[in-house]
Amino acid sequence: MPGELPVNIDAYAPKEIATRVENAGVAKAGQALLPLIALSVLAGVFISFGAMYYTVTVTGSELGFGPTRMLGALAFSVGLILVIVGGAELFTGNSLIVMAWVHSRITLAALMRNWVVVFIGNAVGAIGAAFAMHWSGALAIGGGAVGETAVAIAGGKLALDPMQAFFRGILCNALVCLAVWLCFAAHSVSGKILAIIFPVSAFVAIGFEHSIANLYLIPVGMLHGGVWDMAGFGSNILIVTAGNIIGGGVFVALSYYVIYLRSR
Repeated sequence: MPGELPVNIDAYAPKEIATRVENAGVAKAGQALLPLIALSVLAGVFISFGAMYYTVTVTGSELGFGPTRMLGALAFSVGLILVIVGGAELFTGNSLIVMAWVHSRITLAALMRNWVVVFIGNAVGAIGAAFAMHWSGALAIGGGAVGETAVAIAGGKLALDPMQAFFRGILCNALVCLAVWLCFAAHSVSGKILAIIFPVSAFVAIGFEHSIANLYLIPVGMLHGGVWDMAGFGSNILIVTAGNIIGGGVFVALSYYVIYLRSR
């Protein structure tokens, strides 16, 4: 009847979430190649939109360090909201497919196929978005201040110590995958958005490292006149990606597998 509440508006229990995540991993691993590529490119663009929003939001803020970071982090959350609600394949979130693999629901080859295709697609989308942003002239808004922020962000990432980048990658994707995990508890779009905002904004505000976001943030800064350091760019992406895999695949997926699925 119109106006009636859904039969079940309570969140799924953690044990039910584990089953839902595992089943989603099986479906992702078996996805046809062309849709997988297209959805991966979209995810790279979507995360870049969040990074663009973050860059503009923090530029020129006089709120102070913490509040400015929090406001920018909330803006960045739009990236994962687009991925989850709009539908796309994001490499960092797909670390959760480890649950299906360790439970022998998919093969290692299927897991690697998904990760490789999705990472490449994400990279194409993110780097393409960096070029589009550069060519659009939008970095010149605010009297060029937005472009200066983009250059500073890229420089900061390239200057990171490898150990710092690695552990920031671990912590980042633990929070990203927890955001995705919480989305599987929700019954509604609003519930998914709420589940995304706090973990994602937390990792951004603290300054953790997301490999796909960096595939936009570093190139756009270099294109706008920052230091052109391809070796540093490649090193950052490699190290942060390794950290992201451990943060999502081990600390979240494997932990919840042991807790809820191993006994089955």
